[in-house]
Amino acid sequence: MEADAVKRIGIIGVGEIGRAIVMGLCDGAEGADGPPEVFLSPRGARTAAELSERYENVRVCADNQQVVDRSEIVLIAVRRQDRHEALAGLRVADDKIVVNVMAGVGNDDLRRTLATDAPLVRAIPLPAIRERRSVTVTCPSHPVVDSLFEDLGGALPVADEAAFNVFSALTGTLTTHYAYLAALTSWAVGHGIAPDDADHYIRGLFQGVGRSLSDETRSLHQLAADHETPNGSNERIRTTWFTPANSEALNKALDDLLDLLSDLRGRP
Repeated sequence: MEADAVKRIGIIGVGEIGRAIVMGLCDGAEGADGPPEVFLSPRGARTAAELSERYENVRVCADNQQVVDRSEIVLIAVRRQDRHEALAGLRVADDKIVVNVMAGVGNDDLRRTLATDAPLVRAIPLPAIRERRSVTVTCPSHPVVDSLFEDLGGALPVADEAAFNVFSALTGTLTTHYAYLAALTSWAVGHGIAPDDADHYIRGLFQGVGRSLSDETRSLHQLAADHETPNGSNERIRTTWFTPANSEALNKALDDLLDLLSDLRGRP
């Protein structure tokens, strides 16, 4: 299958990531042929129905087998604990390509479940894929899958599942970042700032930080240094809050999560 010739994509498990992938595939799709046909499982019926009404190239299938049969690439995005029920009895021909988006489920585990010789690729698409701004980690590298995710913001193939699990652990920090922003907002409100004003300011402040990350000519350490004045406010907060003890606690939390993700590969 040519890397640029994928015309039919199936998604089994239409939750938030499934929705984001569909939006990324359909909104602003370039090229003379337009977006690919997208076939959705009936799982997540409300979201699937909403997407099929919004995009004329999106269809909801009667069952998961129909999703597989109609697609060239099948993305499996069900929750780990639901995978046996969702995939039981599914027949996947060897000429299909299966993208495993399930957290904590290794390709060996999925191959046993599906009993197929089709290529299996793990991937970590993030919510920003809806805007084609998500760098998606893949393992192992596959030209068709990597090309698909390049069009959705970028692909980052890694050598093995040990490396893949490191990146998977990093995604576990996303909500901590949001909670940090919420804590800053609450602090401002506690000092008499109107909640809407505090929320508006914090969002604007960190959207600016996000934009600065697009400058890849500077390392993250350099970006931090460039935003600090010696003995200034930023340096004061960083050095008094992000202490060696806090840094060690963060490393410990990530190490524990990595151990869990590695251990999940061998669990049913």
